[in-house]
Amino acid sequence: MHFFFAQKEEKNQDLIEQIILENYNCYYRLAYSYVHNEEDAGDIVQNGAYRALKGSHTLKHPEYAQSWVYRIMLNECFRYLKQPKFLSYEAVQEEKGFDMGYTEDRYMNIDLMQALDSLPAQDKAVVILRFFEDKKLEEIADILEENVNTVKSRLYRSMKKLRNTLAADSDEYTYPLNAGKEAQHDL
Repeated sequence: MHFFFAQKEEKNQDLIEQIILENYNCYYRLAYSYVHNEEDAGDIVQNGAYRALKGSHTLKHPEYAQSWVYRIMLNECFRYLKQPKFLSYEAVQEEKGFDMGYTEDRYMNIDLMQALDSLPAQDKAVVILRFFEDKKLEEIADILEENVNTVKSRLYRSMKKLRNTLAADSDEYTYPLNAGKEAQHDL
């Protein structure tokens, strides 16, 4: 009987390993969307992979393995965010605006990231999984272990908050859309 459990454990571990390798970039993007730091995102994915492989024997239904690993990665993100932060010398210099001798040319929608960061963790997870990871609502419900209707309402509520936040920010910098139309009619 012990042989059967060892064989099942090995199959689960192989399955989890395959899922992690195939979806590593998705997990990395997920972690990065929470921490906004490449090294920390890599650490989160590495720790999540370790926890998933270590706990592979607890996986009861292999057909839900992908959702199970996503959930572990999300929990690892939340665990990281709860830890006290210690800044390195480089991070302090960067925060104060000193040039560290190199520049990175990366475009990022800062307003969107700030608006996402203002959402509660569960709502942010729904938005990221839906729009950044292209997950279906049913998959998100499995990952978050919530009802599909709860996920739908979280997504709707989050999108409304994001629209309001981004609209408020854009009103400060742009003219209303109708102003352009009125000017066209005058020509």
